[in-house]
Amino acid sequence: MTKNLQDFLITKEALTDISNIERKKFLQKIKIIKYLFLNGSTSNAEICSKFDISLPTSMALINQLMESGIVVKSGQGKSEGGRKPDLYGLKEHSFFVLTIHIKRFKIKIAITDNNHSIIFEDEITTEISPNSNIVELLHEKSQEVIKSAGIDTEKLLGVAISMPGLVSTTEGKNFTYYLTEQEPESLRDKFEKKFNKPVVILNDTKSACLAEYRFGIGKNKENVLVISMDWGIGLGIIMGGKMHTGHSGFAGEFGHIPMVEDGLLCHCGKRGCLETEASGLALVRKAKEGLKLGQTSVLNQLKGEDFEKMDPSVIIQAANKGDQFAINLLSEIGISLGKGIAVLIQIFNPELIILESEIAKAKQFITTPIQQSTNTYCMMQLKEKTRIELSNLGPNSCLFGGTIAVMDEIFKNQVAMLKSDLN
Repeated sequence: MTKNLQDFLITKEALTDISNIERKKFLQKIKIIKYLFLNGSTSNAEICSKFDISLPTSMALINQLMESGIVVKSGQGKSEGGRKPDLYGLKEHSFFVLTIHIKRFKIKIAITDNNHSIIFEDEITTEISPNSNIVELLHEKSQEVIKSAGIDTEKLLGVAISMPGLVSTTEGKNFTYYLTEQEPESLRDKFEKKFNKPVVILNDTKSACLAEYRFGIGKNKENVLVISMDWGIGLGIIMGGKMHTGHSGFAGEFGHIPMVEDGLLCHCGKRGCLETEASGLALVRKAKEGLKLGQTSVLNQLKGEDFEKMDPSVIIQAANKGDQFAINLLSEIGISLGKGIAVLIQIFNPELIILESEIAKAKQFITTPIQQSTNTYCMMQLKEKTRIELSNLGPNSCLFGGTIAVMDEIFKNQVAMLKSDLN
């Protein structure tokens, strides 16, 4: 019996010692493991249907995975007239992924397991700047999390790092923050040297999009847009049942579409970007400007450092308590955002748009003005075919998406190796 999934995975060296028949069987096992990872416990019949194999063949593969200690019986499914079918799932704590979500002023680090449970998490309050030694910082803090989680490090399969900016997962670089394209060594390579594990680096919104598509209300949908509304604005795109990343991996820079003629200077270098009018940064800026002009609000209680370090959550909390100034600010943000979303609807014709992240916590105070604005600016024939809903994944969508990204990479590499010599 193998100790964990890491021991079960095949290496390039081991390929030379197995026949093509055994290689094909191992390939089927990898596909079953991936299916159970993404979909949870399932029956033998479902696996047969999914992979177009016979019941005896499927059962034999499942039994071998059970003998390996990777798969276990996990209850019974619903009866369709006969006996209830046995369900099979991944054994608890078969493997773990270290997943890190970098935000503007906070970093969340967590250990997730193969059943998508967060084993341990910690949050660091810090501002990452171009001068930060991000590799050393994250490695040091991650070691503390791993130690606190008390997991077997042999079961830690990889590291996911989601962050804002122009991130190329293929190159392992962030072209906006921390490193530039002139760096001789990629950010991913630096992290892999420190962690001695496979590392996947991806844009935070794309990480959230993966989670929404696999586990959220976007599951099994073909055409979905995921809009992250935090300090900035990001867009994840599901087209034809696959995440669309674009030629360079940068597809979805929704927040940097110019929306205001000769508007405010954006940090990207252009003027009038949507992000200058409809992001968390814009919300905080507008709040501070209004308060300095004498607006009546509970936010006037913020003094000194609390005022200077105001964040979107404080304004959203005020709105939820009925503060009219905060409600009006969110309405203004929502109208601008809705105008941009109307453009997206007319370009992509999605069946569903999912709103997630910090500003989504404002609920009706942000969704109502967005709906009003899209009704005004979007062709009704397209608008009426698109639902706009709030995410149901909570604050950890990027952590879950990072876990998926790491395992996708591992499964992809296994499949590529196993297929390399098969005709």
